[in-house]
Amino acid sequence: MMNIMDINQRIRQRPPFQMIERVLELVPGESARGTKNVCVNEPYFEGHFPGMPIMPGVLIIECCAQLCSLVVDHEGVKDDMIYVLLKVDQFKFVKPVLPGDVLDITVKKTRDAGGLTSFDAKVLVDGQLRTKGSMTFTAVPKESIGQ
Repeated sequence: MMNIMDINQRIRQRPPFQMIERVLELVPGESARGTKNVCVNEPYFEGHFPGMPIMPGVLIIECCAQLCSLVVDHEGVKDDMIYVLLKVDQFKFVKPVLPGDVLDITVKKTRDAGGLTSFDAKVLVDGQLRTKGSMTFTAVPKESIGQ
């Protein structure tokens, strides 16, 4: 199991954009399970939506992506490379995520070939499916970002 301090040593994101707060299981190069506590004081709830706070779907996808990065780059952040999300596929949002929910996120590597790594992701709250889909990443030299 990894706590927030352990996670900070292995991913580039930091609050307020660090989404994974605990890793419950990690099989390096294969799969992971982690959690995100959804708090009412997160800034996006002010505008999404006033009086009816719903966590934006793109941020749920980002939670999944950050957990995937721990599977792929399980030894820690490599200063010269960065994993970028290339594609999200068939994400379905079954039920809204609300403040107070604890996201139970599972990602499993499904493909690793030709510089592309793909994952299936599933997000549960209290054992009920909220979101599922697939995503694909690639590693690029950090110096090439923005060129």
